[in-house]
Amino acid sequence: MKLITFDAGRVGRLEGDDVIELDVPSTREWFERGGDVRETGERLQLADVRLRSPIQPKKFFHTAGNFASHHEELTAVNWSHPVHKGIVFFQNVDAVIGPDDDIVYPANLTNELDYELELAVVIGKKGKFFGPDEAESYIAGYTVFNDITARDIQRREMKSGVFSFSKGIDTFCPIGPWIVTADEIDDAQNLSMELRVNGEVRQTGNTNDMKLTLPQLVAFHSPQGYSAGDLLTTGTVSGVAAIQPNPFDFYLQPGDVVEAEVQGVGVLRNRVVSWQDAYGTEEPKPAVSVEG
Repeated sequence: MKLITFDAGRVGRLEGDDVIELDVPSTREWFERGGDVRETGERLQLADVRLRSPIQPKKFFHTAGNFASHHEELTAVNWSHPVHKGIVFFQNVDAVIGPDDDIVYPANLTNELDYELELAVVIGKKGKFFGPDEAESYIAGYTVFNDITARDIQRREMKSGVFSFSKGIDTFCPIGPWIVTADEIDDAQNLSMELRVNGEVRQTGNTNDMKLTLPQLVAFHSPQGYSAGDLLTTGTVSGVAAIQPNPFDFYLQPGDVVEAEVQGVGVLRNRVVSWQDAYGTEEPKPAVSVEG
């Protein structure tokens, strides 16, 4: 099943190009109810609705450095601390945007805007402190995530060995275009992944390149406690802009269109826009500088 959020917070499932509206206020509540939700009787065409972020999680767990190929290429970046696969942090859930929403380029904060294609796991039920053998029962679905990152801010953060602000700026968290329930994916540990900018392939990979498997990741984060509808990301694949010989030829710019695709899950498409184009006002300058 493909679950969507559309228009002004309505929930539905897709049957081909048909949207079957569901009688539930959010996809998170759909998971809380274990999918025991009735249809409203309304049927619409996908082309006639506006897709939104498929879910607004209560908690959003991040994983870093989990794909072997990406971990290897990170050695080319001048981090002050190594990026280990055990690094975890929370995402700012207010930064979540959906398919075809704009990523706003905050030029007064960064000029090194990078992309990171990731698979996101949707947690289906409440739980904590369990092992990999139990983890699959917690995996309810999947969606696509593009971990937009301000690399210059991240380098400053890495002086302390952690990062979060660089990834949690408003609009830096595109997810979508929908949630594919776990029963629709035969082998989530063997899905091809590709990210394109203006049609040019920038990242490629496969979920079989993970150092920690999906059940291991879900179990690893479990001491922090899960609620139904929480999201957990897997880390990104190789090919990010920061590791290129001249990364400024690859960093995102206003006008770029980014397509993040995971086999069997979908294509998440977003455009990068300037602050002026997004809000019609001059971009404010940071009130406080922490450089140095």
